[in-house]
Amino acid sequence: MSGLDYYKQFQLEKHYFEACRQPSDTICLEYVWIDGTKEKLRSKTRIVNFIPNQASDCPEWNFDGSSTGQAQESNTDIYLKPVAMFKDPFLGGENRLVLCETMLFDKTPIPSNTRASCCKVMEKAAAEEPWFGIEQEYSLMDLQSGRPLGWPAGDGTPGPQGPFYCGAEPGKVFGRAVVMAHLKACLHAGVKICGVNAEVMPSQWEYQIGPCEGIAVGDHMWMSRYILYRIAAEFNVGVSFDPKIIPGDWNGAGAHTNFSTKATRNKKDGLKAIHDAIERLSKRHPEHIEAYDPRGGLDNARRLTGRHETAKIDAFSSGVAKRNVSIRIPAQVNKDGYGYLEDRRPASNCDPYLVCERLVRTICLGE
Repeated sequence: MSGLDYYKQFQLEKHYFEACRQPSDTICLEYVWIDGTKEKLRSKTRIVNFIPNQASDCPEWNFDGSSTGQAQESNTDIYLKPVAMFKDPFLGGENRLVLCETMLFDKTPIPSNTRASCCKVMEKAAAEEPWFGIEQEYSLMDLQSGRPLGWPAGDGTPGPQGPFYCGAEPGKVFGRAVVMAHLKACLHAGVKICGVNAEVMPSQWEYQIGPCEGIAVGDHMWMSRYILYRIAAEFNVGVSFDPKIIPGDWNGAGAHTNFSTKATRNKKDGLKAIHDAIERLSKRHPEHIEAYDPRGGLDNARRLTGRHETAKIDAFSSGVAKRNVSIRIPAQVNKDGYGYLEDRRPASNCDPYLVCERLVRTICLGE
């Protein structure tokens, strides 16, 4: 069954549940966490009889870590610490999505909990007021063929790159209904999504999260990914964050990260602060490459080739308005003399907590 046929059937059948009413004294909390892959998300639902005002109002919970790649069978209990809360766009009402950190019973963060370390770094650098904006690229996939949505069967392609970027014509853009549903769901949830667009490779899309200060960008990015997975499941289509889903003459997928501090936003000498930041980044290039995809640079090696709007993975570079560099200074920023830099190295499947922690360590803390 195609994604479209599945969705039509879903629309016909969902009316069986429309008469159901949630009792006024119950609230559904969907606990969401990152699993042992450090890429995928899991969730489960808890019913409470109060409306939480903030994440810390939600009770801690636990799950079987041996089934998520986060514990051994001899000690399977992993605990969920609520850290960020959003409105639930799927159930509506006062129901909530609750993003959680994962930890042991004694509150020790487990290895897949990268938020805990990132949070400490953000607190240490709080006086620098680090702001982030992340451009999340991804591909919509046909679950039957395993190829991007709308692509011909076999080895065929929709044609050379060019007409697909920000496209509008039939046959040039695939999956817009999924993308718009995701946008609306994120807006309802309170996720700081600020834009969407079709990307260079057909069935590749991008949305932007930010601006967010400190740890919030990672929280909003992970929740936006969770919502995307849930929306795509409703349409029976897949989502891939693989940074090079189609080899050959096709653009890869990144998570370009825009970064600024109080110093770079200073109208008097912000541009100097940006160049100072780039100088610091140039001395820590290997550490950043290791942090910018889940496999320590192996995924990015397929993407950062020096072609298709990327720099080479083993050479640091920067420039104004260029896209084949590690760090780009936007033309408007260069003209204004202050603003932000764009780190074009993070892969689409990066952990935003690790990316943002590494940027702050290098630029703000000199580590």
